[in-house]
This record gives sequence, structure tokens and C-alpha cells, in this order.
Amino acid sequence: MAFQIINSIISWFLKKRKHQIELFLKYPEDVQDELLLKLIKKAKNTEFGKEKEFSLIKNYKDFSANVPIQKYESFEPLIERCRKGEQNLFWPTDIKWFAKSSGTTNAKSKFIPVSDDALEYCHLKAGKDMLCLYINNNENTQLFTGKSLRLGGSSDVYKDNNSYFGDLSAIIIENMPLWADFSSAPSQEVALMSEWETKMEAIIDETINENITSLVGVPSWMLVLLNRILERTGKENILEVWPNLEVYFHGGVNFNPYREQYKRIIPKKDFHYYETYNASEGFFAIQDRNNSKELLLMLDYGIFYEFIPMSDYKGENSKAISIAKVKKNIDYALMITTNGGLWRYLIGDTIRFTSLHPYRIKITGRTKHYINVFGEELNIENVEDALKLTCEKTKALIKEYTVGPIFMKGKEKGGHEWVIEFEEEPKSLSYFTEILDNSLKAINSDYEAKRYKNMTLMPPKIHKAKKGLFYEWLKNKNKLGGQNKVPRLSNLRDFIEELLEL
Repeated sequence: MAFQIINSIISWFLKKRKHQIELFLKYPEDVQDELLLKLIKKAKNTEFGKEKEFSLIKNYKDFSANVPIQKYESFEPLIERCRKGEQNLFWPTDIKWFAKSSGTTNAKSKFIPVSDDALEYCHLKAGKDMLCLYINNNENTQLFTGKSLRLGGSSDVYKDNNSYFGDLSAIIIENMPLWADFSSAPSQEVALMSEWETKMEAIIDETINENITSLVGVPSWMLVLLNRILERTGKENILEVWPNLEVYFHGGVNFNPYREQYKRIIPKKDFHYYETYNASEGFFAIQDRNNSKELLLMLDYGIFYEFIPMSDYKGENSKAISIAKVKKNIDYALMITTNGGLWRYLIGDTIRFTSLHPYRIKITGRTKHYINVFGEELNIENVEDALKLTCEKTKALIKEYTVGPIFMKGKEKGGHEWVIEFEEEPKSLSYFTEILDNSLKAINSDYEAKRYKNMTLMPPKIHKAKKGLFYEWLKNKNKLGGQNKVPRLSNLRDFIEELLEL
């Protein structure tokens, strides 16, 4: 009975936020314009604000003229000074938290400033909104009669001078409100353990006898955890362990390659999957409807959005547009200005608008997440769609994969080399290769042109990876857990060579 009362109280509290969401749904451009001027006004006396003459900026046109487009590399000197203790550089309030991020498994780490404003009005607010939208769509939810299993990264927080850095999930857990911490598992002590293998076992020990009603985490790592739980318990599926499980909130990587595996281990017809779009730089979008593959762009988190059509993308020399001028079904590079002090910052992601009333999006890939060595312009969406079709036709299931180029040598033609770890192998790898090649041709006309009569590209070369290869590779790089992910496409052979060596 007590849990039912708690469930009702928390649900009522979270649903109140829906009226504020309706405001930016009704007046999206006004909300964004007002937000931009608030950010500029707040930061006008910072070093960056004075240098870019924020006090003279009256509108978006002034802003785009005064402030250049930034990548991490161009903003890094200011961030490093802030990490060493200097303040009021790009945001007026003291910044002590920095989210350590690498995006993919590159060696170089980025340190993204996380202000108190960004924590409270973006990351933590988004966590509440995720629940708010779900509860509004599912009136009979019993979410808070049990606990949410949260799976963050290897989450040590380190002190450096007077600042702290670590995985974003660790920073959020450190600053989580009491009610959210109370309704989550595992305990903060276990959630913040840094050694991934030990942490995995500790999570299982703490949660296996809990009433888990929801899951939160990155699909690849959550799947590893759930499979370990099945191994430990000897159960056939996760519902035998947690019969009241009703929703999985996921983000960080494309869910499509994992969808069938989740359906298999959570065999519940009315089970819900809710996608989120968040990064160290901010929380951007949330699935706002049941059974949807679109995400609602959240416009009141202290983030001002700009967009660069990928057809005109030239990095920091690009021309951007505001949300008022976007169109449907065009790939845009996403650029953000935030209450964490990032100004016209390119995060490296590409999105596409599926709706303009309200503004809903799909994540389509990365500005660098493609292969274009031979003019084939193969992007991640092409590859994911082709793999889905191929797996349907060959009854295969893919766990992980990466693709790299085979460079031309003398008279030898180029091609694409794949390393694929199968959950269920196809009966014939040659047939799988043929279907994949034909699917890519059907989806991407540039690829088809380069493959015509093998004139430029030879057929794909596919290696079947041993079980656990990608896990071993990430472990060797100390990249287990959290937002760490396998790079899917690359214009270089580095990842392919390392995997083949293993």
C-alpha cells in the first residue's frame, strides 16, 4: 500500500511539468529567441562575452555575426584555464564539474564544462521530463512501486586543482535529488565503482532480488548486464527475474542493432522502449510518445540550437540557421549554445527533422561517422538500414560491427572491410555478404555507382569475429561501460587493424 501511495505522489508531482512543455510546443521560436538573449545577458561580463561584444547583441543575426562557430579544439584553451581554477571565462558562475568525454574510442579526452545551471536546468530537469512524458502516456504505470536500475559508466570522479572530472553519469549520480536516489538501484557506492567487471557483479548482487520496474542505460552495456543476470540465475528471460519490469529508457547508441535481442530476453508485448538523446554537452531530446521512433526536441533546457545543412557543411566555416528556418527530411549538423558556457559549439552529431509542429527529430549519425574514401558517401544510417534488411533475410543477429576502407594499391581496387560479431550467425556468410552489398546499392546511389561492375569498389570483405572480440578490444583500451562505444564507420584502418590483430 505504501508503495502505491508513493507511486501516486511522485506521478502527480512529475505530471505537473507537462504544462510548461506545452508552452514551448506552442511557441517554439519565441522560447528559443528569448532563451538566447537570456544566455547572452547572463554571460556578457565574462571574458568570452566581452571579447565577442555580447553587450551589443540584440538578436540572432547579431549573435551569428559576432560569435564564430567552435569545435572543442578551438574552445579547449578556455576550458583548460577553467579546469585550473580561473572563473568567469565563458560562464559567470563558478564551474567545478567537467564531464570527461571521448565520443568514440579515440585516445584524446574532452572535458566538457558542467555548470550548476546545466546540471539543474538541463540534465536533472531532463531526467524528470523523461519520467513525466512516460507517465502522461501511461496512466496506469506502476513505475514507482519498484526501483529503476541505472547503469552508468566506469564512474570514478577525480579531483584536479579545485575542479572535479569524471563520466557524466557519475556527476549526475553525485548531484541526484534524494527522491530520485531513493527510487534507483544499485546504491550510489556501487553505481560509482570504477572497475567495470567488479561493478557488474556488485550490481547483480544488489538488484537481483529487488523489484526492478525500469532500466536506464546504454543498450550495448545494458545487454551485457542482462545476459550476465540470466547466466547467474539460470532463467530463460529477464521477466522471470523482474516480473514488473515495464520500460527501458535508452540512449547513447543506435538501438536498431539491439532491438531483436531485447525483444528476445524481455518477451512482453506491451513492454515500452523510450529513447533519449543526451551527451556530455547537454540533454537534447526525448521520445514523447509510446512506440515512436521520433524524439521531441526540448527547447527550454538552457540550450539554444542552430543547424547546418550537411550539403553545405564546412566545419567551423559553415553557415548555420535557427530553428525557424529548418525543413523536414534534411540532414543537419547540430550546433548548441548552452548554460554550461559552450557558444556555437559543434557537437559532431547529425539530425533530421521528422516533424515541424512540434519539432521532432531522428539522430542520423555523426559529421565524421561515414566512409567516403572513394566518393561513396556511405553514412551510418545507410549501413544500419542495410544491415536490418540483411539480417531479416538471412535470419542473422548482429551484436557489434565496424567498417573500414581497403585502400587501393597499384592496380588493386579498393573496398570496404567489415568485422562483425554475430549473436546468431547466418547459414552462409557469402549469401549474407551478397544481400548486404545489394541492400547498400539500393539505399545509396553513390555506393551503387562505385560498385558498378567492380569499377572502383570491390564487394565487401567480411570477417566473422570471435565471441567477445569487441568487448575484449574495449577492455584493452580501458573503455568498458557508459557512453563508450564501438566506432561503426571510419575513413582510416586503425580500428579494423587492431580488431584483426586480436
